[in-house]
Amino acid sequence: MSSQLDALRDHTTVVADTGDFEAMKALRPTDATTNPSLILKAVQQDAYRPLLEKTAREHRGASTAELMDRLLVAFGRAILDIVPGRVSTEVDARLSFDTRATIERARGLIALYEAAGIPRERVLIKIASTWEGIQAARALQSEGIRCNLTLLFSLPQAVACADAHAQLISPFVGRIYDWHKKSAGASWVEGDNAGAQDPGVLSVTRIYRYYKHFGIATEIMGASFRNVGQILALSGCDLLTISPDLLNKLAGTQGDAPAQLRAGDAKGDIARIGADEVTFRTLLNEDAMASEKLSEGIRLFVADAVKLDALIEAQRA
Repeated sequence: MSSQLDALRDHTTVVADTGDFEAMKALRPTDATTNPSLILKAVQQDAYRPLLEKTAREHRGASTAELMDRLLVAFGRAILDIVPGRVSTEVDARLSFDTRATIERARGLIALYEAAGIPRERVLIKIASTWEGIQAARALQSEGIRCNLTLLFSLPQAVACADAHAQLISPFVGRIYDWHKKSAGASWVEGDNAGAQDPGVLSVTRIYRYYKHFGIATEIMGASFRNVGQILALSGCDLLTISPDLLNKLAGTQGDAPAQLRAGDAKGDIARIGADEVTFRTLLNEDAMASEKLSEGIRLFVADAVKLDALIEAQRA
């Protein structure tokens, strides 16, 4: 019998959610995703600090922002030497509410990749799923720059991303689960909220069915998993991006991973949701979980970006 990881690959594209090259080599994902927190964690390890040192040394006259982007691209290039597919590289989260600045930084990242001989088809630019970020993605997609809309917690966000023709969205399973568990407090019953009934799984399932029902081409990549059960409950999703710890658990467990999501099952009476700004902001505001987790996620990524800035500045001293 094959491992659950191999079985999962029969239904879903497996993506590594890490900046750890050695983990990627061992686990053989198709794609890889990074974010400021993962890169910060990586450059503090002896194995990856030379990438930071080399970037700072070779571009001494560059601004901190440029050095950060060059560092992200250095990681991305190394990752693309390992994975056969694509890498996601994130625009600075401090620009999450600035459409024009996000577009400019994304263009800069793609230019650095192309200067290194990496075709833009192998790169996904990660942008937070704010209204401003989604409009930046709309413009970038029209230029052939493919976008991964991240920090996504609700169907209205997913609908707006699809309207912008985003290449891919990353709905966060684990953070939705975290919010509902904390909100429920002592009344939370784990067994009643596991597998297909997990709040994060239910959210991604709803998005999947909406997209497939209306023939939306934007790819869905479940992200931010807390346990193997969440992953197995979303087998059949277009892509799943998974941490090395959970990938290792799947690889070390024999068993099947039958498809739980099937495009043919997206039937029934599904109402369309508007993709205009007023509808987006109204529905997002009415969803306490999505509003809070989006704001919190941006704050956390900004905090790690500031820490990464400090490491870069220390190298320039």
